Amino acid sequence: MGSTERFDAAYYRTFYGDRPVHDLRRIGQLATGVTALADWWRIPIRSVLDVGAGKGYWRDWFAEVRPRVSYHGIDVSEYASTRYGHEHADISRWTPPEQYDLVICQSVLQYIETAAARTAIEVLGRAARGLLLVEVPTIADRDEVIDPARTDLDIHWRTGDWYRNALEQHFLEIGAGLWASRSLPIPFFELERARRRDRVTSRVIEH
Repeated sequence: MGSTERFDAAYYRTFYGDRPVHDLRRIGQLATGVTALADWWRIPIRSVLDVGAGKGYWRDWFAEVRPRVSYHGIDVSEYASTRYGHEHADISRWTPPEQYDLVICQSVLQYIETAAARTAIEVLGRAARGLLLVEVPTIADRDEVIDPARTDLDIHWRTGDWYRNALEQHFLEIGAGLWASRSLPIPFFELERARRRDRVTSRVIEH
């Protein structure tokens, strides 16, 4: 994931300062939606792993709304881990001590070089026994979606197909960034899942 000095206090001031992409309110909206869908599918959320936990917004939401849920956050940033109380760990080198009902991986994989990113996804597959929430910008997002004034562009740019091909080894894509562990005994309706497709060899652009 690169030198931990990159994700220092200055980084957090830049991307979590006056105009953050995410704040506690926005994460609260996302957490409400994710847990409500888990309830709908009867997937119990008793434990959560937050990869790249940052300022701890997910931890704060669960502590307030679902205090019985066991939460564990890890972050490659020594600054964030010390400041916000997470385990200091690199997901591509970390061994999950257990499996979790919900794994969150927001804005992490794009910072990891390709070989390590594949390893990180393998770790996510071992860590998640229920749902995985992934957020990662792709080449198409760079060209069509993101606001470059509020987004870190110094990352590894890959296609959506690259991520899907790697994630599909362990997960079934549901949609809206949600993936279900293939070991999860939930018979999703066809239209609850993302469209099935043939796996393709994806082009990777390294930054």
